[in-house]
Amino acid sequence: MSSPAPVGGLPGEPVGSVPDERRLRVELGPRSYDIVVGTGALARAAAALPGRARVAVVSQAVIADRYADPLLASLGEAGIMAELFLIDDGEQAKSLPTVESLCRRFAAWGLLRGDAVVALGGGVVGDTAGFTAAAYHRGVACLQAPTTLLAQVDAAIGGKTGVNLPEGKNLVGAFHQPVAVVADVDTLATLPEREYRAGLGEVAKYAFMGDAELGATLADEAAAAALLARHPAVLADVVARSAAIKAAVVSADEYERTGLRATLNYGHTLAHALETVGRYGLLHGEAVAVGLVFAAELAAALDRLPPDAPDATRRMLARFGLPTAAPAGLGAADLVTLMRRDKKAAGGLTFVLPAPGGGPLERVDDPPLRLVERALAAVGVGDGVGDGDRG
Repeated sequence: MSSPAPVGGLPGEPVGSVPDERRLRVELGPRSYDIVVGTGALARAAAALPGRARVAVVSQAVIADRYADPLLASLGEAGIMAELFLIDDGEQAKSLPTVESLCRRFAAWGLLRGDAVVALGGGVVGDTAGFTAAAYHRGVACLQAPTTLLAQVDAAIGGKTGVNLPEGKNLVGAFHQPVAVVADVDTLATLPEREYRAGLGEVAKYAFMGDAELGATLADEAAAAALLARHPAVLADVVARSAAIKAAVVSADEYERTGLRATLNYGHTLAHALETVGRYGLLHGEAVAVGLVFAAELAAALDRLPPDAPDATRRMLARFGLPTAAPAGLGAADLVTLMRRDKKAAGGLTFVLPAPGGGPLERVDDPPLRLVERALAAVGVGDGVGDGDRG
């Protein structure tokens, strides 16, 4: 094949006179908002904040050095007063002390309820700034400006915000929908290789959710190579298609009341436990990749997927250099304890798995613990959880 296979049937329409920019819609009645995907989108971000007098831009030093200038220039040209507020790097910054620090700095600067917050960065910035915006003055507007692949296809969309506790990931948070999401794919060109590949773990999740075109792109060797090389056209297509899937799910189940939105957590139950027990030694997308293999193993053990599905999952993830086994030395008992604390859980163990026969994803409560243990063993977690805990 001489050129990369494009993603067919791409959703979204070009925006105004910018032919390479696409606009997707999260339909939530009067709170509906756009996701804009395109090159140079940060330089046009002020259009999403009409009528705002002040904007607090929350970011991290490395990200701000690279990407704050076009955003700040856009705000300035629109007559908006903007100030940059930096937080620390890493998951340890996603904490209640960081939220308090931001709120106090906002107050000292004079940010008011009619103003706005812009989250410029990856998932840590988006989650933390979004939750701070939800809490400050009981809620100020927030624009998500994701700069990582994972945030552009997932974390910045849907209004889930929150911070971590020592007991688990994202245990304190709020639903706070943004006024818009501006995904400038130019920011992905300088993303560190490991972080970029980790974002592909979240893209793979969407493929396993049943998007045939996205799955075909990830399975095609030429298209996969182009994606790894950050080919602009393929990358923009993949970001837009992934974002469209999440937008559709959020539009149908904003607050996870029907169970549809929970399907976005495919592979995440184990992923969050791996991140917590490993003190975030794995990047989120890497943990999701291991979680996808675990979910395929568990689904196969429950006769929901054919026996060869786990190996097919491993092959796709390995193509992008993603891990398919948990780090050495982790105990099943610790992971099961953490999975019981997952936000989806209703007092036991809850997973998102394909319906029998490989059908649409659905919530599965309390599968036999011996099968959970077998699936854990298949991703390299070897010790048992004790006879008294077996289902």
